[in-house]
Amino acid sequence: MHNVDLNQLASLINKNIPGSNATAFIPEDKKLDGSVTVEASHILKIAEWLRSNKEMPFNALQSMSGVDWLDYMEICYMFAHFDVDAPRELILKVKLIDRVTPSVDSIMQVYAAADWQEREVYDMFGIKFNNHKDLRRILCPDDWQGWPLRKDYVAQKYYNGMEVYPDSKMNYEDRDFIVRQAMIKKAQENKAQ
Repeated sequence: MHNVDLNQLASLINKNIPGSNATAFIPEDKKLDGSVTVEASHILKIAEWLRSNKEMPFNALQSMSGVDWLDYMEICYMFAHFDVDAPRELILKVKLIDRVTPSVDSIMQVYAAADWQEREVYDMFGIKFNNHKDLRRILCPDDWQGWPLRKDYVAQKYYNGMEVYPDSKMNYEDRDFIVRQAMIKKAQENKAQ
């Protein structure tokens, strides 16, 4: 990322937010982006500090994304500091161990751009953002079942009386998706027994 000493930033976070356990990841391959991972329970305090500190501020949240690693869920926050003299970017990650009811505090009160991005992560991964003012689906209909970007997601066969994947409309990739869905469902059933 641009102009950020990740080890220094992790140290500053740990110094200013006790218990945050900030850890820098600096890849050997310079084509890859480094990141800082922090305790999910401290994300709101960390976001407040990132926005307001004088040593290394970040004045914008560019984007957020969820990741399903099968063993845990992860949220990646991409922050930036837009300044002609000292621009910088940061990928900040939190790990959520609870896959059944994953949740983390909302940061939309600090970065307004988090509003719809948290809703998208909720809609696709089922991660609840505590204290979000309007946490509801943003891409799927409100009554959609499941979380489409989770690796254990099985698409519903029908929605409001319509077949979700009718044979007459499927191409090879769609058929391959249905086969993978059937394999996932069978594996889940076998695991439950």
